[in-house]
Amino acid sequence: MVHSLLDGIRSVPPALAYTIIALLVFGESAFFAGFVIPGETAVLLGGLMASQSHLDIVTLTVIVVISAIVGDTVGYEVGKHLGPRVLQLRSLRKYQPQLDAAQASLRRRGGPAVFLGRWTAFLRAMMPGIAGLSRMRYPVFLLWNAIGGITWGITFCLVGYFAGASYEKIASTIGKGAAVLLAVLVITGLVVWRRRSKRREDRQRLL
Repeated sequence: MVHSLLDGIRSVPPALAYTIIALLVFGESAFFAGFVIPGETAVLLGGLMASQSHLDIVTLTVIVVISAIVGDTVGYEVGKHLGPRVLQLRSLRKYQPQLDAAQASLRRRGGPAVFLGRWTAFLRAMMPGIAGLSRMRYPVFLLWNAIGGITWGITFCLVGYFAGASYEKIASTIGKGAAVLLAVLVITGLVVWRRRSKRREDRQRLL
């Protein structure tokens, strides 16, 4: 199954792959598309494609970082000019407790909250808009947005890259069965990490 997935990934033209990844990362916070497809999923997949020599890891990383920073900047401007109306959208009403917690975090931490928001799917989509709505000074926002975009982009590109490289190495030395087992363990670990992160966020909102 995993091997078939890798074969399918190789069939996507590189230019199209770069474009899709850039649009998903950009749109995640610029237009709140992160509620549908988290940008990190696209970045991890791009890193995996780079490990198969289908994409260039340096080019991919540069595209991801720029898309993340520019997307957050657009999200900031949307929040600054349309923030109250956006927050009243029916699709966002059920997230009101999380939005309130994000605004409280921004008031407490300031710029670092923008950086920390980059690492959580919900906050990655909403924090730029909330920063704009809160009238955070743009130079402060840009600094922490850039730090977050650079570190997040490099991290997830490399995670995808080394995960893909490990699969190929294990598959060639001890067989595809062990490689599939490794893939399952990695995915399980990511799911557990996600659930623990969600529980920590829930506890923080209750404090």
